[in-house]
Amino acid sequence: MTATTGSHPTRRLILQGAASVALLGLGNLPFAPARAAANDKYPEEAFKLKNEADAIKALYGRTAEPSEKVKLDAPEIAENGGVVPISVTTTLDKVTSISFLVAENPNALAASYRIPDGTLPAIANRLKMAKTSNVTAIVEADGKLYSATKEVKVTVGGCGG
Repeated sequence: MTATTGSHPTRRLILQGAASVALLGLGNLPFAPARAAANDKYPEEAFKLKNEADAIKALYGRTAEPSEKVKLDAPEIAENGGVVPISVTTTLDKVTSISFLVAENPNALAASYRIPDGTLPAIANRLKMAKTSNVTAIVEADGKLYSATKEVKVTVGGCGG
């Protein structure tokens, strides 16, 4: 069991054991990533679509209505399109998913999150943006879709621009 002479485990084995124990404990913490349900498929097709409306339809099968209960926080001007900070919070009940779309990106759907029951519905991310574009947050709550949109001006593109 030891990699060195004597009966003491090496530092590497100790660190591996500590990492294993830490990972096993994450499942009980409230911020741990939720495990996907067996019938919950990854929306691969939605991530490939170039048009925002098509991506929303592929992801949810319906359209969203604007809502003041969805708070989208994004900068008015992003100096670097490679790391644009975006966040969304909502006061809506029974939130099951939150997604971000960037209309002018090569692929409109930038991120989508499943929200486990009882979790605070708030997501923050850093998105890549090719150029100035509308950013839309879609919140699925109690079987309905709600949205908030904000234009973000990009001075240096992040998608190869």
